[in-house]
Amino acid sequence: MDNLRYIRETIERAGSFTAVPGIGGMLMGSTALAAAWIASHQPAGFRWLSVWLIEAVVAAVIGIAGAAIKSRSAKLPVISGPGRKCVAGFAPAMAAGILLTVVLYQAGLTALLPGLWMLHYGAGVVSGGGASVRVVPLMGACFMACGAAVLLWPVLPADVALACGFGGLHIIFGAVIAVKYGG
Repeated sequence: MDNLRYIRETIERAGSFTAVPGIGGMLMGSTALAAAWIASHQPAGFRWLSVWLIEAVVAAVIGIAGAAIKSRSAKLPVISGPGRKCVAGFAPAMAAGILLTVVLYQAGLTALLPGLWMLHYGAGVVSGGGASVRVVPLMGACFMACGAAVLLWPVLPADVALACGFGGLHIIFGAVIAVKYGG
């Protein structure tokens, strides 16, 4: 039994983390589109930021629940070797993004937040996606490219940029993951 457990754990550590939820990604994208619409009707400042912070929590809950459901259906633990690597790669970028959100909000530089959020989220997905299927780091790179474009060429209104980035990319890549990697 010990040998079988060792073999299973070794295979889990070497395998790709496929619990990234495609359907959950599409749901996250859909809630981002709704948040963009709601936020676009708010005055700039705290109310606008509150809409997006609530959206971040909603998206996180959807993502975690989607990964848990997908893992359970595959009879794999969510926090396996690759799962831990995913979280370890994702968390530092998110922590940095949260800190910079607070700093930029206090400085009155909220126009920089959409680009910053997509850039940091993408960096986290690229880092965490190293333990996943190839499309996940590619998705992260697309978020980083969107974030960089929004920061360097701010031609779109913030909510349109966030709808395209968080909404569009999650829906597109979520569909790819759902079709190619089982939900």
